[in-house]
Amino acid sequence: MLDKSKKFKKRNSDQPLINERIKYSKVRLIDMLGSQLGIYSSNEAIEIAFKQGLDLVVISDKSDPPVCRIVDYGKYKFAREKKAKEARKKQHNASLKEVKMRYKIEEHDYRVRINQALRFLKSGDKVKVTVMFRGREIQHCNLAIELLNKMAQDLNTLAEIQQPPTQDGKT
Repeated sequence: MLDKSKKFKKRNSDQPLINERIKYSKVRLIDMLGSQLGIYSSNEAIEIAFKQGLDLVVISDKSDPPVCRIVDYGKYKFAREKKAKEARKKQHNASLKEVKMRYKIEEHDYRVRINQALRFLKSGDKVKVTVMFRGREIQHCNLAIELLNKMAQDLNTLAEIQQPPTQDGKT
């Protein structure tokens, strides 16, 4: 049979430590303006918060004694969620984009590939440049390395090389 007390504790542990949920014997109390009021028992701290018409929220339970702050919990929760949303909005995951070409590329096509790479780099992505060989062209891998070095030289203002050219099969 399922123990109901464990189920209740699990559900209760997901919720933040505010007001009556605070079970520490002593807490460090901070008021709304950020100034320290001192160390109080948790019951005294809750009474002080209720007298002001506000809530007592645990800010840091890792310190000794735990730090609690007197705040309006609704505003505190809203500000915390807004801050987290802004952080997610500013976050950009760099993906790897690939630019493919052959070692016998013409100048105009080479410029197109350079512009592609520049566009990817400006949007914050990483760029992998691949030179492909067909058939016996693999014998001229030194020309492909020269082409890659030329491209690195052309892109050096906006990019840095993380890995030197390596040969992988026919690329």
